[in-house]
Amino acid sequence: MYDPLHDKSPGCGAPYPKSYWAENADIDNNAPASDGQINQDIDVDVAIIGAGYTGLSCALHLAREHGIKAHVIEANQTAWGCSGRNAGFILKSSGRKSYSDMTQKWGEEVMRGIYDEMCAGVETVKSLIAEGIDCDVQARGFLKVAHKPSKLAELISQAKLQQKTFAGIKNSDVEILTRNEVRQQYMDDKNAYGAIRYQDGFGLNPLKLAWGYQRLAREAGAKVHTSSPVLDILDEGHQQKLITPQGVVTAKKIVIATNGYTPKGFHSLTTDRTLPVLSQIIVTEPLSEQQLADCNFLTSNVVMDTRALKYYYRKLPDNRILFGGRGAITGKSADDPYYAQRLLAVLKTSFPPLAKLNYQYAWSGWICMSLDDLPHIYQNTKKNVFYSMGYCGSGVSFSVQAGKRLAEKVAEKAIDPKIENLPLYNCQLPKFPFAPLRRVGQWGYFHYGKIKDEWL
Repeated sequence: MYDPLHDKSPGCGAPYPKSYWAENADIDNNAPASDGQINQDIDVDVAIIGAGYTGLSCALHLAREHGIKAHVIEANQTAWGCSGRNAGFILKSSGRKSYSDMTQKWGEEVMRGIYDEMCAGVETVKSLIAEGIDCDVQARGFLKVAHKPSKLAELISQAKLQQKTFAGIKNSDVEILTRNEVRQQYMDDKNAYGAIRYQDGFGLNPLKLAWGYQRLAREAGAKVHTSSPVLDILDEGHQQKLITPQGVVTAKKIVIATNGYTPKGFHSLTTDRTLPVLSQIIVTEPLSEQQLADCNFLTSNVVMDTRALKYYYRKLPDNRILFGGRGAITGKSADDPYYAQRLLAVLKTSFPPLAKLNYQYAWSGWICMSLDDLPHIYQNTKKNVFYSMGYCGSGVSFSVQAGKRLAEKVAEKAIDPKIENLPLYNCQLPKFPFAPLRRVGQWGYFHYGKIKDEWL
């Protein structure tokens, strides 16, 4: 599998992975039309590298709000990367830094500004879906489940703090659930010892969502070129030249929207500032009515636990279970069935009646970790190269907001100083110390997390 820390190109026109999303979306009949491969030299005002959520949102908002018709350049297929491989959780979050940590570091005003941006991301997603994107939206609700009794006290403390902090804000309610309430009203997860429930998260088909964004962006005047990997970027001062296999794209400004799929040494502005980490997902066979009853599986809310090495799951519209967690450390090991089998074994500890259940789909994808656990939307000093990266595995909704903010930066539109001065927007991704050893650090963290989750 393509490994961003080792490979200099993700490929050219590679097909989608054999995921549940790709099969469910019916690629042959429903994949959106694109503008094809770059097959000649072209001059453009803005070139966006990467046709995932960030790049497509940036193109859409540039066209709609600023009259700039950007060209999106994608190595393989629309949402071939993490935008088409994730679990499809729409949440008011991004990064891994908690709101209490944000308050401690920057104060309440900054924390609230970041929270507002996360909320705006969810609202933007919902408004775009309302324009006719068919992406299998499920019932709203997000359960954060305590995986051991001691973690419930932490969740209750977190819920009370949020109830106090966000009192009166629409859709900010958080409900505290006992172990029995979780198991009787939602699902009989034997690893659940209580939970807090937010009313505003929901699940969907992430690939269909991206396809919808592409359709809207092209309708607004943007171009989307697939099978066009950027092999090199030449900085000529007043313009950037993007070298693709069949043509050179000369642009006044470029946006790097490749996130966890950014190739090795791609651009000096992003080198050594991210850590791509594999997330693994399985989707089971459809559950029978008896299996659903035996597990008391009543909910299709999205679920995540409190482990350092988190597991997450949800019931899909056709009664399959999606279950995800960490995957291999290197791309070379990504397709080892051990990782899918491990997830299936954990799923069965939560739901013993599913002891004979098998998975039907298994795939993995690179998420993009940042050193400070926050995404960053940034530009160089010349303001002709821009990026947004570091969603830390929870950027399905915020990436769309990031694309919108990128569009404002590219168009040189004045932004509210309270927003522009947020840590998300006013500083670059920090460099990883001892960057060549990032994978060693990841290996160490995985082992620490395993010990913490079991014993601490």
